[in-house]
Amino acid sequence: MRRARAAAMALGAVLLSGCAGDYVSRTRAMREAYQAGDHDRAAALAEAEVRRGPERDRLLALLDQGMILHAARRWEESLPVLARAERLAASLEAISVSEEGRALLENERARAYRGEDFEKLMINVVQALNYAALGKDEDALVEVRRVDERLRKMVQEEKKPYQQLAVARYLGGVLWEDSGNPDSAYIDYADALRLAPDLGPLAEPALRLARATGRAEEADALAAARPALGADPLGAEEGQVVLVLEAGLSPEKRSSRQGAGPELLVVPVYVTRPWVRDAATLEAGARRADAVTVTSLEEVAQVHLSERIGRIAAKAVVSTALKGGVAAAVGEATDSEVLGWLTFLALTSTSEADRRSWLSLPAELQVARLRVPAGTHEVVLRSGGKVLRRTVVVRPRRVALLVERRY
Repeated sequence: MRRARAAAMALGAVLLSGCAGDYVSRTRAMREAYQAGDHDRAAALAEAEVRRGPERDRLLALLDQGMILHAARRWEESLPVLARAERLAASLEAISVSEEGRALLENERARAYRGEDFEKLMINVVQALNYAALGKDEDALVEVRRVDERLRKMVQEEKKPYQQLAVARYLGGVLWEDSGNPDSAYIDYADALRLAPDLGPLAEPALRLARATGRAEEADALAAARPALGADPLGAEEGQVVLVLEAGLSPEKRSSRQGAGPELLVVPVYVTRPWVRDAATLEAGARRADAVTVTSLEEVAQVHLSERIGRIAAKAVVSTALKGGVAAAVGEATDSEVLGWLTFLALTSTSEADRRSWLSLPAELQVARLRVPAGTHEVVLRSGGKVLRRTVVVRPRRVALLVERRY
């Protein structure tokens, strides 16, 4: 009887913990406010989650808070929040044996969320955009380099099949060009084109700077591949406007149950979310440019999840076996095969893949650029059936950067 009571108490503890609210459900109101453009309310809800939410979800709460502040154009406030998230992500890389054991018996939500690899990279991308929006090009370039360093480690040391994020390379080109370093700007633009060859008019600065830096062979190759591309040198009183548009909603994870009974496996899958996929345009007077997708986080997320799905499936097999062992122990302790099976069914009913992810990220990072006379301009962004007007000051031979969020 004592063994039966102990088994029942252990089972009850697992089931009760499995019923606790998960991050995705708990923060629905925050996301709804965010996607409706009510950034102040969303930021307040994110702050409350950071302060009062469970420790295992702290990283996600910080990531969402930082992104919401970023989308609200509160760049200075976003910076320390995302810096804190980056430090926490680094500290969570160490594996907790007790957490892993609990996750095997319950589900993956029982352990602290460590972040997908691409989410960790996007911390630095968003930080670079924060700094760039504040006019701090040097600090922004530091963040771009950190993306490269992280990816190099993932590919060379950890043997992961990732590519550089084209948007980080392209942003590096913009920042170097604005800083008056055409050689470094060309290198980054060329790298972005290598990663994302279909950038259309966004290839213009690579061709222009190849010529300006004496790279005749590279310039000829670019011109031959893109015969319609114009790339005249900038005039003495000419500057540029570059828009980085964070468009749409990043994919969400869902739980996929494969098999049944002892063969049950529960793994996460990414599913795209609906958003208005029209062509965004940037206008300044009579000048007009279409935004081009430089990096699709919908695609990047799938690649990064695919890299570790084998390990996730292996853990799911171990989890099912462990739950089977607990159920068998309950059956033996109670001398009831029926209770043993009911225990197994109850334990596997709590099996769910970890659905947590950085849902405030965009689906795509798009870029549009215009060459305009130096001076003050009203630029118009048309996207998702909405019109946004911004006033920008363009200095000669410089780049005025706009960062905007659309859902």
